Amino acid sequence: MGKIGRENGKFLPLSPATLHILLALAGEDLHGYGIMQEIARQSAGQYKIGPGTLYDNLKKLLNQGLVEETSKGGSRGVSRAPSKDASGKDSKEDSRRRYYRLKGLGRDVLAGDLERLAGVLREARMHSARGLRARRT
Repeated sequence: MGKIGRENGKFLPLSPATLHILLALAGEDLHGYGIMQEIARQSAGQYKIGPGTLYDNLKKLLNQGLVEETSKGGSRGVSRAPSKDASGKDSKEDSRRRYYRLKGLGRDVLAGDLERLAGVLREARMHSARGLRARRT
């Protein structure tokens, strides 16, 4: 089963929402709105996730041990400075936000699904190339 063991394979294939959430968290710890923004950025606006879908999936990912909640955002344990509001003061909202981090198991599961998707893409290209050659002759 490639890089992912049989035990971790129980999570595969990932739903589109779960795949995008894990992929968004692969770069840095993010709060909910940050996850939604990162998903939109990574998909060039083609995939957008609403708050209900996001938080339902985050709850499931927390329970499965793929993601954990952190006290502050930042890249892998490096705290970010609090955000500033329009007046330049620290935003109280930032301190209330929940940040999420991808755990080791989450990284393994994400890597496994990306490997699976790469195989699907290879097959699709192979079949597409065969189909195109057959139509030309």
